[in-house]
Amino acid sequence: MSRSWAPGPRRRYAAPRQRSLWRRLVDYGLTVVILGLLILLAARLDRVETRKTEGTAIVNDGDSITLGTERIRMRGIDAPEYSQTCRKNGGDYPCGTLARQSLMRLIAGKPVSCSGWQRDRYGRLLGDCTADGKDLNRAQVEAGWAVAYGDYKSEEANARAGKAGIWAGTFDQPQDWRASHHGEVVERKHGTLASIGDAVREIFRFW
Repeated sequence: MSRSWAPGPRRRYAAPRQRSLWRRLVDYGLTVVILGLLILLAARLDRVETRKTEGTAIVNDGDSITLGTERIRMRGIDAPEYSQTCRKNGGDYPCGTLARQSLMRLIAGKPVSCSGWQRDRYGRLLGDCTADGKDLNRAQVEAGWAVAYGDYKSEEANARAGKAGIWAGTFDQPQDWRASHHGEVVERKHGTLASIGDAVREIFRFW
């Protein structure tokens, strides 16, 4: 007995072609959107203006200086306040004064250059500062006379492990000391990520 064979219904394969077309359209659309955003971003970059200032520094404390008429708060770090005390070997010691002296030694009378574009609530420029090629922000944390405040986490970890500066004893975080002694509101950290967020908000502020 022979069997007869009848072809079954044919399947249509139009759907993959349609999906491929839609995928290309979506890709083109995303490309146009991204290019448009980049053009708008470039057109508004002038809203983020970096200020650079240099000269002979007056050291106010372990993380702030004055260059001419410009007051500068060193970005990404936080040093003990000038009148703050810390504890070591069972007694208090003037860690704020020592933090200021550390910054003075790092500068050693050399010209200081600082750049930045953000300002804190007191109107001070949040700056990255150097003297004779030395990164002062980083060096203060490495020496243990400032804590990381948004940046320099690895430098802080090394200073803590080596018991450098304030890490040789115990201390109140500078922001906590300011809050308890002067009633100051705790300022947000101002490291690289915060700077990027501020830049994006500034660029898109008037859109």
